[in-house]
Amino acid sequence: MSVGTYDWQSDFAREYVGIGREEGREEGREEGREEGLAQSVVLFLDARGFEVSDEVRRRIESCDDLDTLETWVRRAAKVDGPEELFD
Repeated sequence: MSVGTYDWQSDFAREYVGIGREEGREEGREEGREEGLAQSVVLFLDARGFEVSDEVRRRIESCDDLDTLETWVRRAAKVDGPEELFD
């Protein structure tokens, strides 16, 4: 009796698992971009000498829309206070 490896996954299963992994990677990349942009907004405001309240920080960090976060990064260069980001 010989003992070998057995490939228990069908082609369908391999493809299905592969698709799930790729979708998971892309989802992770997007979450990373969101976190990076949120951190950039907070750091930019901090570098400009503003104190970022916990409320403003939570609002920035809870945002999951890349377009909005990119807008806030641009606004962070011009605002007279962190609360103006949201106007």
